[in-house]
Amino acid sequence: MADKQISLPAKLINGGIAGLIGVTCVFPIDLAKTRLQNQQNGQRLYTSMSDCLIKTIRSEGYFGMYRGAAVNLTLVTPEKAIKLAANDFFRHHLSKDGKKLTLLREMLAGCGAGTCQVIVTTPMEMLKIQLQDAGRIAAQKKLMAAQAQLSSSSATRVAEPVVETRTTATQITRELLRSKGIAGLYKGLGATLLRDVPFSIVYFPLFANLNKLGQKDPNVKAPFYVSFLSGCVAGSTAAVAVNPCDVIKTRLQSLQRGVNEDTYSGILDCTKKIWRKEGPMAFLKGAYCRALVIAPLFGIAQVVYFIGIAEFLLDMLPKHRA
Repeated sequence: MADKQISLPAKLINGGIAGLIGVTCVFPIDLAKTRLQNQQNGQRLYTSMSDCLIKTIRSEGYFGMYRGAAVNLTLVTPEKAIKLAANDFFRHHLSKDGKKLTLLREMLAGCGAGTCQVIVTTPMEMLKIQLQDAGRIAAQKKLMAAQAQLSSSSATRVAEPVVETRTTATQITRELLRSKGIAGLYKGLGATLLRDVPFSIVYFPLFANLNKLGQKDPNVKAPFYVSFLSGCVAGSTAAVAVNPCDVIKTRLQSLQRGVNEDTYSGILDCTKKIWRKEGPMAFLKGAYCRALVIAPLFGIAQVVYFIGIAEFLLDMLPKHRA
């Protein structure tokens, strides 16, 4: 992968295609992950991923599972393209005369890729989280209103219905830009770096070495299934490894809070409050959801990248022009 010369347009197209396919397949699981990570001790609506998805369908309909998907589908193309292309770029420049990269250099290449991608990842995650978690907060308010009505001593008193006001990504973006400027879209940048850089340091070297196991000849690409399985294993391993950072990032980027939920001033404050009030296991909330999201997402990405769909499409262009 380090030695293979692939044009920049091909890298961008491959990354974009992989991202679009992957997000469409696994977005409902990502929504469940966000809601599980954000709920704090005190008012827990969901007990598991399946419980979250069932309740979401009942209260918001089937397409409720895809709230925030438009943001991801719009920005995942540049995000995945930057990640894959940057890793390939750094691997190429860190390799000496085409020699095999050392593990340290592979990790440095992954670090560079993770650092580059946060330019797109941070605002994408910021907007996506607000839309994904809105349904949880609305459901919590409805539950609290129902409980208040039941506990009311007055038989004639009727609680006012809770009406959810649905906001769009465009409205959230405008409000953040108006009130906080561009920095508003990059809230949680430090936590995003804390998650994505270690993720890439683990993922890319692990994938490259797993993929090599399926290569009979160094000059021949690994079989289709080897690239897919390597991407799945490397992705899920890296996802679980950095899940504590993902929990912190999700909490910090959430603008709206549920009833009696904590607010946080930064990474250290968030870490301390979660540890003290919810215990160390809280940092693993949504870990299996994240593994289920990342595994096929990166498996698909690497298959598309190694098959070279973009190269095939670009090779066809001159024929159509002729």
